Amino acid sequence: MKFTWKIGGEAGFGILTSGLVFSKIANRLGYYTFDYIEYPSLIRGGHNALEVVVSDEEAHALKKDIDFLVCLNEDTYKHHKHRLTSQSHVLYDPDEFVLQEENFIKISVPFKKFLSDLKGLPVMKNTIAMGATLAILGSDLLLISEILEKQFIRKGQEVVDFNKKFAQLGYDHVKQNFPQQIIKDLTKKESEQKLVMSGNDAFCFGSIIADCRVYCAYPMTPSSTVLTTMAAWQEKTGIIVRHAEDEISVINTALGSSFAGVRSAVGTSGGGFALMVESISFAGIAEMPIVIFLAQRAGPATGMPTWTEQGDLLFAVHAGHGEFPKIVLAPGDIEEMVNLTARAFNLADIYQTPVIVMSDMFLSESHKSMAKKFIEELSTTFKIERGKTVNVPTEQKYLRYRVSGDGISERLIPGAKGHFYQVNSYEHVEDGHTTEDAQARRQQVEKRNRKWETYLAKDFEAPKIFGDMNSAEIVFVSWGSTKGPILEAQKMLASQRKNTAYIHFTHLYPMDKGVVVPLFPSGKRYVLVENNSHGQFGKLLLMETGIEIKEKLLKYDGRPFWPEEIVEYTNQHV
Repeated sequence: MKFTWKIGGEAGFGILTSGLVFSKIANRLGYYTFDYIEYPSLIRGGHNALEVVVSDEEAHALKKDIDFLVCLNEDTYKHHKHRLTSQSHVLYDPDEFVLQEENFIKISVPFKKFLSDLKGLPVMKNTIAMGATLAILGSDLLLISEILEKQFIRKGQEVVDFNKKFAQLGYDHVKQNFPQQIIKDLTKKESEQKLVMSGNDAFCFGSIIADCRVYCAYPMTPSSTVLTTMAAWQEKTGIIVRHAEDEISVINTALGSSFAGVRSAVGTSGGGFALMVESISFAGIAEMPIVIFLAQRAGPATGMPTWTEQGDLLFAVHAGHGEFPKIVLAPGDIEEMVNLTARAFNLADIYQTPVIVMSDMFLSESHKSMAKKFIEELSTTFKIERGKTVNVPTEQKYLRYRVSGDGISERLIPGAKGHFYQVNSYEHVEDGHTTEDAQARRQQVEKRNRKWETYLAKDFEAPKIFGDMNSAEIVFVSWGSTKGPILEAQKMLASQRKNTAYIHFTHLYPMDKGVVVPLFPSGKRYVLVENNSHGQFGKLLLMETGIEIKEKLLKYDGRPFWPEEIVEYTNQHV
């Protein structure tokens, strides 16, 4: 069983809340979910919509056909009618607009009348819709009643009961007037306990697991909710969260706390990241750990600030003037986001360098089911590795930038009695004093560069392969959030008896040529799949390994891939 439920309406009318409530209801009934929100960069007005894929098995991405469309206004119908089928159910208010087409199942619900009769607020339309949805799907109101209780109890029991009335109205209306349309797709089933989590939530969890002590940001879609979530967790976790005046202040605040010895992170998107670049270079020469969460959106400039794209990869790889090592990671789903984020803090400390964790709007703001035990197990098993970080130096004369075989010098936390060193943005000799000497310059550049050799030997992880490379007719190659659509496309192609494989990269830069090249046997049909127009990962792969993928499936309209698009491309380009 698998279906898509979508709700749409005007911005400011609780569309995101409604969709998230529906995801949680489906999860509590034992199903897997994946949801995605669409919204313009407006506070009020414009069209907002959220869709939820509900499935018996793990859902990795969206589904093109809409099975249940809840229209809280006419715009919702106009925007999404092209995705309806003859089996789709459309909920709408006949007092607000008329549906002429007959090629789907109509469920008329008098939202406006119900609100008028009980003197409800317009935002309560979504509560009526939720009740009507659960009736159509053959479920009951118990779970939504529990959720409404938790959501509104702080406002008093009267408010809770008032909201429950509207859910009951929608539920009873469908039961009484459309009994023949009721299906049994959302009945309770046994399942492990799951969490509904966004990519941004997952970054927060990974940061806390890794003992991040300072998070600093200036709000910028789609990274903004990391700031608000971290702030809400301050009392429970002890983390310090700062909303700085701009992104320059953001990264310098975090670097200051990193210098003082605490794990620190910042979050931003394209334009904000651009302002951080000079200080990323500073972190490179000063050898200070920092984790940077870069949630991409459609650029350039302001571009389309609430839509998705993978357009900042090469910018991240080359961010910062001059040459210095950095590490770039890209999770493909929420499980990888938690895991790689926690790992990023270890890598930042071990290699004393910036580590960039890349996301995008599709991953950051989508919600997906995840087994609760995954978080619980990672929380208990994750080992914090600080590398050569000490409170008291082992040598008599402490040399902050001592030349070493692995490129990593012992990092002293400031405050050790009798030991002093300076850190600034200049080139330096081993004890930190500035220099313009040619030999010292060569020594320090080569020392820093050796960190890459050490990382590739000890911590680089090869891409994961999904499917059988030996029998695969087609091999998809990609990174980041395209993982979900490709995995779903593989299932669809398998049902057509087409064998595929998928090479999924998470450790993007630097890349071990000796590890990667053997994963690309000759004679295969390779297809690069990316949410950008330049095929940026393809260029990076060519630069790092010499592997060139000539066949590309690129999407750059601000929307994520449909699995169906990947299947269609594969079948058409044989």
